[in-house]
Amino acid sequence: MDYSNLRRQIFSMKKSLFDQGYLDEQFNQLEELQDDSSPNFVEEVVALFFKDSSSEKYPQDFYRLDSLVHQFKGSGSSIGALRMKNECSMFKAHCSDRNLEGCRRSLQKMKREHATLKQKLETYFQLLRQVGPRERAVNSWK
Repeated sequence: MDYSNLRRQIFSMKKSLFDQGYLDEQFNQLEELQDDSSPNFVEEVVALFFKDSSSEKYPQDFYRLDSLVHQFKGSGSSIGALRMKNECSMFKAHCSDRNLEGCRRSLQKMKREHATLKQKLETYFQLLRQVGPRERAVNSWK
């Protein structure tokens, strides 16, 4: 694939992530922090988010679960994970209402949003590595 085609594909994919509500402006702000001294900064931050959030066990205790979701909301917000942040807010609202079934549904949706965003961003970063300094990046998603 030629360079200009690849750049268009990257642009289109990123636009789609925003248009579909997976990402918000915070992701762009993270990208602005990236420079020649840290060309893979965003990928590393996002990979760390997914590594940490994937290793979490969901506690059965309602209050611990609420606290964990609060942490997810904060860390998801820091990378611009809009859908995850919104679903965490829904979960928190269900907690406030003591709506156990709503909490269960939100938790399942958060897990799906997490997995979908991870897959989409893995693909996005794979494309980025093909066009420049990022190609030297080690895939740290596992």
